[in-house]
Amino acid sequence: MPEPKPFMSTWHEIEPGWIDYNNHLNMGYYTVLFDRAADEVFEQFGFGPDYLNRTNHTTFSGEFHLRYLREVKLGDKLRSSFYLIDYDEKRFHTFQELYHEDGWISATGEGLTLHVDLTGPKVAPMPSDILDRVSAMQRAHADLPRPDGVGRRIGIPRKSA
Repeated sequence: MPEPKPFMSTWHEIEPGWIDYNNHLNMGYYTVLFDRAADEVFEQFGFGPDYLNRTNHTTFSGEFHLRYLREVKLGDKLRSSFYLIDYDEKRFHTFQELYHEDGWISATGEGLTLHVDLTGPKVAPMPSDILDRVSAMQRAHADLPRPDGVGRRIGIPRKSA
């Protein structure tokens, strides 16, 4: 299924309503862009509206960390990489880089996605066919260089006395 490189989403154009009073992309819409790109991968795994309707299971974001590296403006086009860093039967750890059409990275996003049974709701194991596709992508990504920023923590560096 997957090739030994990160998945790259389709291109997405910045919409006028996403621009804030500073005349650049509002911080919340970076998450929208990462989410739209992840949805493309999730479809390959077998998640999506049909899966939800058929099984009453879906995915929820359990945690997501953003780093804003370079500002984006109206009319810019971006796409996102998608690295599968790790997984288990109920969740997966991902890392994304948001690429500007000129080639530079504007932001990164690191997430933990949960597979959820909505009857609880509760975190639940993925079915074997989906787990096989997740596993195949993780194996394909295992030998890739670890993207810069994976596992970064927020904090103010202090000089020791």
